[in-house]
Amino acid sequence: MTAVRQDAATGMSIGTVLDRLRPDFPDVTISKIRFLEAEGLISPERTPSGYRRFSIADCERLRFVLTAQRDQYLPLKVIKEQLEAIDQSAATVGAVDSAPRRPRTLAIAPGEVSPEEFRSDREVRISRDDLMDRAGIDAKFLSELLRSGLIVPGAAGFFDEDAVTLARTANSMSEFGLEVRHLRAFKLAADREAGLVAQIAGPVAKGRDAGARDRAEEMVRELAALSLTLHTCLVKAAVRGALDR
Repeated sequence: MTAVRQDAATGMSIGTVLDRLRPDFPDVTISKIRFLEAEGLISPERTPSGYRRFSIADCERLRFVLTAQRDQYLPLKVIKEQLEAIDQSAATVGAVDSAPRRPRTLAIAPGEVSPEEFRSDREVRISRDDLMDRAGIDAKFLSELLRSGLIVPGAAGFFDEDAVTLARTANSMSEFGLEVRHLRAFKLAADREAGLVAQIAGPVAKGRDAGARDRAEEMVRELAALSLTLHTCLVKAAVRGALDR
């Protein structure tokens, strides 16, 4: 019997798993594997005498966790959510009906930005003229916002309430001497944050159960709210002593 077949039939010891992972993850240790088990990311079987026996699936699960930590810097809580989505997807393949799971809710700091603020209102259709009128800007300023990508109209050419708020805010900032080109830094930072949120929620949205999309959308809203709160705190901390420099 080959080593691979023997591993599949009898399971692997924690030392064998360590040997399999170390070529790709030199820093992994037995203590690390035990910690991930304690956190519920893997559940190896136990022999009657209490020794762990890892399956090939357990080993691949560990590889998934370690890769997500190393390459995407994801916290264990998020990785566990992704694994649960994968498990749910596997469990429902071939099922005729699948009851939607209740969207997962992340804990947020009390009194901070609400995830509900990130729900999109697809019914709002604001014309170009209405946008300029409500935001108090002229056609030239709006053209600059559009050209810089700070405001993007919908497929039909209309705008939403967020576009009005953004245009009004940009106009107020221009009164302090900030031009639209200076605001590109905010756009780039927002794009990077959105990309990170997409990396986290994307695998959840791909789950095949009926509630996968709802869970992913809920996660996006809550992560966006947390991101905005974090951004606000960081800006406050950074500018607190700006006048003393």
